Amino acid sequence: MKNILVLIHDDAGQEARFQAGLDLTRLVDGHMTCLDVTVPPPPIVAADMVDNYGVSLLLEDEKARESANRSRMERRLRAEDVRWTWLEATGPLAICLKEAAGLADVIVVNRQLDGYPVPDMRSVAADLIVRSNRPVLAIPEACRRIAFNHALVLWDGSSCAVAAMRAALPLLKLASSVVLFEASDGSVRMPAEDAATYLAREGIGVQVRRVSATRFQASDQVLEELTTGSHDYLVMGGFGHLRFIEGLFGGVSRAMLTHSPVPLFMAH
Repeated sequence: MKNILVLIHDDAGQEARFQAGLDLTRLVDGHMTCLDVTVPPPPIVAADMVDNYGVSLLLEDEKARESANRSRMERRLRAEDVRWTWLEATGPLAICLKEAAGLADVIVVNRQLDGYPVPDMRSVAADLIVRSNRPVLAIPEACRRIAFNHALVLWDGSSCAVAAMRAALPLLKLASSVVLFEASDGSVRMPAEDAATYLAREGIGVQVRRVSATRFQASDQVLEELTTGSHDYLVMGGFGHLRFIEGLFGGVSRAMLTHSPVPLFMAH
């Protein structure tokens, strides 16, 4: 894990993404690629315009904001102790990030923003988790530092959980403590002890913690565990069920991308 792709866009979540990208790049002695995205007016806004002139004005305003944003952020990057590259793209956030992620090892975005809900970062993160074939680090808006010392790994025995755990191995090997957390509803086919054995073979000592929960209680159990303040980040499989189904009935992935107090390392 050396190539860190970070979304740069002038919104309320940018500072959290920027600091997380720096922390992760330093941790793995990697390279931080900053993708500055200019977002055109959404179709619903463009459709309300009488002609293309109004759409062009909105796009020019967005370009001007991102140009000023680039000047500010590049000035800050030059003062940091990391290797970095600056890229630019125009289009929807998730599409631009997917197109730039070919040689990325992880994509840094936000979970849902706490205040003004634009951009829809939960949707961006979910789209990337399912479709980018890359792990995603989704950061709460208020986060300003990630220590990466204490990891909580959410385990349900699914292929998504396995994928997330394996993708996170470079981070887990650097952690001082790793907890495997199994919210069991009786359907877990591969117990957490099997995952603990796998991690032990990688030189990672873990503690297994198991609670009983129905599918609809699992997200509450995980959030309760995260609020203890004992964990720096959560590793979990994302959207083991169809996103449509999770949207209708809730789900742990959706709940974490909405409410998690810690950064989320997620893979599908």
